[in-house]
Amino acid sequence: MLVVRPISMSDYEALHTCAVESGHGFTSLPVNEELLTNRITHSEYSFGKESVTEPGDEGYLMVGFDSETGEVAGCTGIEASIGWDVPFYSYHISTVVHSSPKLGVNNVVKLLTFGNNYTGCSEICTLFLRPSFRQGLNGRLMSKCRFLMMAEHPERFSKTIFAEMRGVSDDDGNSPFWKWLQEHFFSIEFTLADYLTGIGKKGFIADLMPKLPIYINLLSKEAQAVIGKVHENTKPALRLLEKEGFTCRNYVDIFDAGPTVECDLQHIETVRHSFRAKVHVAEHSSSKDFLIANTSFENFRATAAKAAYDQEECSVILAPNVAQALQVQEGDYVRMHAQ
Repeated sequence: MLVVRPISMSDYEALHTCAVESGHGFTSLPVNEELLTNRITHSEYSFGKESVTEPGDEGYLMVGFDSETGEVAGCTGIEASIGWDVPFYSYHISTVVHSSPKLGVNNVVKLLTFGNNYTGCSEICTLFLRPSFRQGLNGRLMSKCRFLMMAEHPERFSKTIFAEMRGVSDDDGNSPFWKWLQEHFFSIEFTLADYLTGIGKKGFIADLMPKLPIYINLLSKEAQAVIGKVHENTKPALRLLEKEGFTCRNYVDIFDAGPTVECDLQHIETVRHSFRAKVHVAEHSSSKDFLIANTSFENFRATAAKAAYDQEECSVILAPNVAQALQVQEGDYVRMHAQ
């Protein structure tokens, strides 16, 4: 059984393994000991922070682990409010019309405009599931457990939730979009730029990035072709978020032009349709799958399991091993979402 819990410093080696296996373009998991350690420390601080009434500098990082072996299967995270301490940049795609009635010319062109439009929003990020665990409901659990947390503790998150999706790059980490930017504005490789961003050294972006809007039709054909497209490995994650109600509002990443998708917290499908139930611990024969989380924040736990839900009584029967994994007892409450 895969169980999600807050990360701790003892998970460093496992997080480092995830960083290595995630490959190029996964900005939020740089292969850097200091940064990974700081990320864990900040998450421990954030989960331990009490009486939070609005999103601030908190960053919540969680791991999924095998309840039988203890092996870490992957990680998933939420940044409560981005852009306050370190600027968060993106490109917005807009449309303009160049028209001359006298000449009978009417051209529709698109622009990329540099900005900080997601400042203050909550970001779901750092979702990575190791290949050997990509089966059953594991992927859904690692992604959707964050929405169960948001439904139970909405005061900790912003009205708008967004996610940056990994853009197109090859096996060596080369991005067609970045190749055009590099040729005209930068002198460093995509992998280095991506790494520097991951470790927080974003000053070069503001220094070198073109400040005026860029006409998309001036980019190379290769660069134009990948704007708003996702990496092959990211397609399942994008489909899952689209089913949750996330959509692209014409914002893309400034390095690989991968799409940014967003949704109002209250409109996220899992948030809307999740519910609380009172726990009874007993063996049962139900065959219905649920994603289930406890109602604690500091000791958050979530898993995917079969449960017997009674809608009239607003109660649920959990098998003893599931209750133990969630750290709940008879009479406690859990938040659930049917699968």
